[in-house]
This record gives sequence, structure tokens and C-alpha cells, in this order.
Amino acid sequence: MKMNILVTGGAGYIGSSLVALLLSKGHKVTVFDNLSFGGESLLGSLIYPDFKFVKGDISDFKLLESVFAKNKFDAVVHLAAIVGDPACAKHPELAKKVNYDCSVNLFDTAVKYKIKRFIFASTCSNYGKMQDPNGYVDETSPLSPVSLYAELKVKTEKYILENHGKNNGFSATVLRFATVYGVSPRMRFDLTVNEFAKELILGRELVVFGEQFWRPYCHVQDIALAVLKVLESSADKVSGNVFNVGDTAENYQKQLIVDAIREVVADVKVKYVKKNEDPRDYRVSFKKINDELGFTVTKKLIDGVKEIKFVLDNNFLSNPDDAKYKNA
Repeated sequence: MKMNILVTGGAGYIGSSLVALLLSKGHKVTVFDNLSFGGESLLGSLIYPDFKFVKGDISDFKLLESVFAKNKFDAVVHLAAIVGDPACAKHPELAKKVNYDCSVNLFDTAVKYKIKRFIFASTCSNYGKMQDPNGYVDETSPLSPVSLYAELKVKTEKYILENHGKNNGFSATVLRFATVYGVSPRMRFDLTVNEFAKELILGRELVVFGEQFWRPYCHVQDIALAVLKVLESSADKVSGNVFNVGDTAENYQKQLIVDAIREVVADVKVKYVKKNEDPRDYRVSFKKINDELGFTVTKKLIDGVKEIKFVLDNNFLSNPDDAKYKNA
């Protein structure tokens, strides 16, 4: 069934990949974005007659409500946020407003306008640090956020999960994304895999702090495919549910990321700096989304490294060090 979908933050790193995918599948898509990092990422979407764009800030509640009033949306995918630990630490008050207050308002507005599906983009950073260093955390594990970014995601999750069932026919789903990587229309080089690959491909020395700590990783295109999977799944499978998004085999220590890059880049210069304590250290199980929704990733970490090498080797980006490829 073709849907009419509102995507907040649709010009962003994940959003631009998702919007392109949804349009290619025949869905109608309205992007609501303030274009704080520009709108070039959406240029390819202009060819689709079912693409709409509204320039606005998620904090403009009046404008947002008018968009709901003028469109009969079937689903909302909420990606708009101050994304990542550094950006939230740099702008804490703005992060609190955007990532919690505005998310709650968007959720409440979606309920008011009887939207059938609501997907909230959360993060595996919510797990913080594993209690069992030899195990894996899953959707039932305790949440131990150690950054403002994760704290606000946990707080928003709680609001959504406590309120989703109060309206018949309304289905809300929380997706905890693994750390994302790969080539996107709105490219970022402040993400671990992308940053490591860029530095080593360009022949620079990479300084790695705490090479032994674990984190899960997932290609941006697979994140988009997971959102599509949830949108297309029956409501009884996803309503009020939480899913980690990624692949259990794609948990890596930083040293393992470097090892993967070595398979693609012949000569690398790496300096490891000992760090015995990291508040974020977690391996994540993605069994639930695989078993319950049949979701599997299409790309491995090394595929993302190869993509980045191709882009840099062929000078797709005139200056990959440009600040526009970072969120903070």
C-alpha cells in the first residue's frame, strides 16, 4: 500500500537516504526541515511528482500544525534532532528543546490528527556500558545513558511508549539505530567509520583512543531499509514496540574497524592511545528485528569503507575536510 509520509529532518544524513528510498518505492513524501546543513541532499528528489518540501524548524509548532492540517498523512518518521554527543554538548539548551520538547509536540500532533504510524529515531547509545563485558545487550536490557544526547532519546522513548496505546489505530515504534556509516546524499565525516576511512585513505596518521571498546555499526542505506520495513509491517508487529537496528555480526572494536580499512587501503598509519575507561562500551543483539520483522542488512562495514574510498579517490567531494560534513 502506498503511503503519504511526513519525514522530519529529511535533508539530513539518514533522512536524505530514506526519502530517496521511499520515493523510489512509490510513496508520497513531505520533508519538513530547516536546512541547517543545506538542501543539496534533496536535489535528486525533485524529479518525483510525489515529493513535497516545507522549510521550517521543528520548534515552529504553528507551522508544523498547519502542515498536518493541509495533508492527510498516513505516517510520520521523526528524524529531526540535534544529533550526536558533541552537538548536544555544545548546545545543551537547544538540544533539550529540540530533542525532547519538540519531539513530544510532534508526537502529540500526530495523535491529534489520527496518524496511523509514528516512527521515532532513537539510538543504541542508550545502553551506555554493558554490565556483562562478554555479553550482548538487547531491547530488554537496562538503559544507562551517559550523554545528554542519549538521555533525551531515553526520555522521549519513555513518553512515546507510555502514551502510544491511548488512541485506537495509532501505531508508534521506537528504532534504536546502531552507529551509522556509509555514503549519503548529505555526507558526514564526523562518524567513526567514515572519519577513520577518510583519514587513512587520504594518507594521514589516524590517532585512535581506546581501541578495545565495542560499538555496533550499520550502513545508512540499511537504516533506511529498516524504517521502510517497519512502515510496511503489520501494525500488530510494530505498535508500541522497540527494535535495535543493525546486525549482531556488525559489532566492532575500533581496532577491528582499522583492520577492515587495512583490507582496502594498502598503507595506513595508525597510532593507538591507551584509554582504560570509556562510558560507552556495548555489543548489541539485533536478533529481535531479524526474527520478528525478517530484517537483514545488505551491507557490511567493509562495503562502506570501499564506497568512501571510491568517492575520495575520484574526487566526488572537492574538500572532504569542509565543516559542512560535520554536525558540530
